Amino acid sequence: MPLRPSIVERLARARGDLRMGVPVVLTGEGQAMLCVAVEALSVERLAALRVQGAVELALTARRAETLKARAYDGDLARIAVPADVGTEWLRALADPADDLRVPLKGPLRSLREGTAVLHRAALQLVKSAHLLPAALLVAVPHGLTLAGENGLTLLPLSEILPELTRSSPLHDVVHARLPMQAAAAGRLHVFRPEDGGEEHYAIEVGRPDRSLPVLARLHSACFTGDVLGSLKCDCGPQLKAALAQMGAAGAGVLLYLNQEGRGIGLANKMRAYSLQDQGFDTVEANHRLGFEDDERDFRIGAGILRQMGFSAVRLLTNNPKKLAMMESCGLTVTERVPLHVGQTEQNAAYLATKAAKSGHLL
Repeated sequence: MPLRPSIVERLARARGDLRMGVPVVLTGEGQAMLCVAVEALSVERLAALRVQGAVELALTARRAETLKARAYDGDLARIAVPADVGTEWLRALADPADDLRVPLKGPLRSLREGTAVLHRAALQLVKSAHLLPAALLVAVPHGLTLAGENGLTLLPLSEILPELTRSSPLHDVVHARLPMQAAAAGRLHVFRPEDGGEEHYAIEVGRPDRSLPVLARLHSACFTGDVLGSLKCDCGPQLKAALAQMGAAGAGVLLYLNQEGRGIGLANKMRAYSLQDQGFDTVEANHRLGFEDDERDFRIGAGILRQMGFSAVRLLTNNPKKLAMMESCGLTVTERVPLHVGQTEQNAAYLATKAAKSGHLL
């Protein structure tokens, strides 16, 4: 039926549902499960979930390691939720803000029987909604009926898994002339993904020749650094220096990708900052939250460059991984152009961590 939402549209709806604390129904592997994000869970919804059956908590292996919980499923742990605990207990397992004051959360009983495939999909969904990677699930044999009767979003595993792993197609919805300090001849392109995610921007400086390697930078959005002038990172100075270098060269493309906090979103980035104030470095903070070192998808940048007609780049970066990712996406990287700016007393440890743990060439 043409009016029926596609699986891409239902996934976008599901992300909105999860952010508001509304459950979704996952089906696959012969079972159905109600899923809700712990961060948005209300007391009333927890009670309603318990009526359906035994409740399980899915956490990433990174978070489970901090909690000393067994991750029998490799990349995640399934924790049995006692009948007498409430939302505060669940949030304490999901959010590490209080870990140092109350390090012992258990005892925690990890589940090892059965399959974790729906739990894994639930964590992918919650992550993509920029929520803490912790989900509450309960098996519901009557999942299809339950979804229909309650207006819940139904997500068959066979349909959502390909969408969760692919990079959504992007469309250049509008572009217009934009004179800038870096160059009077500038143009801003707005790219919108089909999956309802954040828009991304391409800033053309001058008139880059499509037949030559273009001076390009993949810049991940940093509200604190780019807008507020934060001294905790070097993002703001890198953004300004990249544009200035392109202006001096007469041409270039800066991709401004909305992947705040290495892809975990601004709220989780601020949680990581709070953990850094407790003494953890950038990578350790991400792990304690349940994320990987870097959750960004650089296929987005490669796709935009190809769509704009570029096949080769001179990449402004200190991150060798970006070079490999561009090459793997079909772009030729003819040169790595260093970008060494913005070191301060406040971000010295942050930059040292990027060099030691993320391989940046600083």
